[in-house]
Amino acid sequence: MPLSTVPYARAARMHLARVDPVMARIIAEVGPCRIVRRPERFRALARAIIFQQLAGAAATAIFQRVAALSPHRAFPSPAEILATPEAVLRKAGLSGQKTAYIKDLAAHVENRVLNFHRFSRMSDDEVIADLTRVKGIGRWTAEMFLMFNLARPDVLPVDDLGVRNAVARAYAMREPPTPKDLRDFGARWIPYRTAAAWYLWQSLDIKLPDGAVDRKRATRKRN
Repeated sequence: MPLSTVPYARAARMHLARVDPVMARIIAEVGPCRIVRRPERFRALARAIIFQQLAGAAATAIFQRVAALSPHRAFPSPAEILATPEAVLRKAGLSGQKTAYIKDLAAHVENRVLNFHRFSRMSDDEVIADLTRVKGIGRWTAEMFLMFNLARPDVLPVDDLGVRNAVARAYAMREPPTPKDLRDFGARWIPYRTAAAWYLWQSLDIKLPDGAVDRKRATRKRN
């Protein structure tokens, strides 16, 4: 399925530039909002579990080995994961804990306890509550899923250190804001806090949480 930017990208850029002069300067440097809407559901959550507490190269290699376990798909289905012996997943590089986490995720999806089709009718907080019932999925992972896979426009990951550091630098703060302070501070960006977070990540050249690399910005920085 071809990827496209989120439908609110232009409206978010215009709104943020209008309500916040500091954000306007960041937008002028970074350019158009290029948040990519990614269609993956189960695969995205499994990837997030695999990448937890691992360096990018090692996590990528493990993810690719797990993906190769399916002969017919780009990534195993929940049913295929449940049918795969634990020893096979461990041989692919997963720890015992992550094997249990991915099996738990697969069981939730296969048994329709976690039903992705319901998400369009659920609020952000309801989706987060639904996702965090799965072992190995915390609030931050659920927020990234909302932002990059469900294309929700108003998510502010206040626990993300990259966002907090970017706010401190852009707004000349002595230290990064606490999550509570950032939640209050970020009210100015409603209803496009997702785009605000994306621009803040870009302002520090932080690799995006969905694994995408902003090659245009990297090229512009080198030239």
